[in-house]
Amino acid sequence: MKNLLKTITLVGILGTLVTIDPALAAEAKPKLDTGDTAWLLTSTAIVLLMTIPGVALFYAGMARKKNVLSILMQSFTITCLISIIWMVAGYSLAFSKGGNDYVGNLDFAFLDHLTTGAINGTIPDSLFVVFQMTFAIITAALITGALAERMKFSALLWFVGLWSIIVYSPVTFWVWGGGFLGNAGVLDFAGGTVVHINSGVAALVACIMLGKRKGYGVENLAPHNLVLTVIGGSLLWVGWFGFNAGSALGANGGAAMAMTVTQIAAAAAGLTWMLIEWVIQKKPTVLGIVSGAVAGLVAITPAAGFVGPKGALAIGILAGLICFWGATVLKHKLKYDDSFDVFAVHGLGGITGAVLTGVFAVEAIGGTAGALEGNISQISTQLYGIAATIIWSAVATAIIIFVVDKTIGIRVDKDSEAEGLDLNQHGEMIH
Repeated sequence: MKNLLKTITLVGILGTLVTIDPALAAEAKPKLDTGDTAWLLTSTAIVLLMTIPGVALFYAGMARKKNVLSILMQSFTITCLISIIWMVAGYSLAFSKGGNDYVGNLDFAFLDHLTTGAINGTIPDSLFVVFQMTFAIITAALITGALAERMKFSALLWFVGLWSIIVYSPVTFWVWGGGFLGNAGVLDFAGGTVVHINSGVAALVACIMLGKRKGYGVENLAPHNLVLTVIGGSLLWVGWFGFNAGSALGANGGAAMAMTVTQIAAAAAGLTWMLIEWVIQKKPTVLGIVSGAVAGLVAITPAAGFVGPKGALAIGILAGLICFWGATVLKHKLKYDDSFDVFAVHGLGGITGAVLTGVFAVEAIGGTAGALEGNISQISTQLYGIAATIIWSAVATAIIIFVVDKTIGIRVDKDSEAEGLDLNQHGEMIH
């Protein structure tokens, strides 16, 4: 009897060792999860809605009537253009293993590697590709808000196309594709550096090089229809759940927490912007509260998978304060014409969120502790990521704008600008 028990025990131990053998475990194939796949399919669809019609309407409402169709045209065309660029080379540059820390190679060009059975974690590889495609689309579209009402349509397309390849894809690789920022420990859950600092800095550089709108500071350049802006802003808010909670890449607790903190930060920032405006300007405005909510959504983006509700509340309040200052004080002090405050909301909002991720990150939520849990070095790591993104985006954007200007010109003439881009660039107008 004793020998039998020993034999059974020995067989059990050997079975356990075989089960946990690393070589055998490595051979285990990833398995598709239908719940994760369903959530990512949904997230991808609503992130796409953030650009068309979200960004399109958000910006169109802030434009003058004679330029509304041009704004809508830009977002719609960018959606088409960046989709093809992503398929041809953008995804490969961002996510293939290039053998270096800075950019991928062209192994995935034209998406030749995709099959219906290819798995990325627990979701189809093709779904990961198109989910990331929607990020590339909205990042390029965001920049247009700083260049509105005065840039040639042809020049805009050349600029955003080149920018997506030269700037967006490499920065994506740096953070999410196995590059030097991700390896250094920079935290960016859903695009604080990749999307918002990147696009915000590009917007600032491009609008300065493009020059101010005709009549800026003298004529009334007020929004023509803030109803469109509220609708667009609302679509952005809802779509942001796909943006942030979708970045968990699964229907899990991380996605649920990301959704929760996203809602808290957006609400806190919207109220903060509104209250500051109410105190200073004596009246709260619909443009103010919508802009504040978007600022909160931007700021929570890098932190969504790493912070809890209290951290989200603090991030939202500070984002509302800092982005309001950027839109109402900094912009006028430096006298640049960022038409729809892209740098104030996305650039400063992204920087704010990226820094505060290093403060409020909770180890139990995201696996890395922030400064409040004793890991003060995470702030310096975040600043490293911010600095690298700012430098590359600013320098590369300036070079691209310079080249496009010297080849085909970047700005419409004064008569065309006065006439409006709808009629001049597209032969259409709102009656």
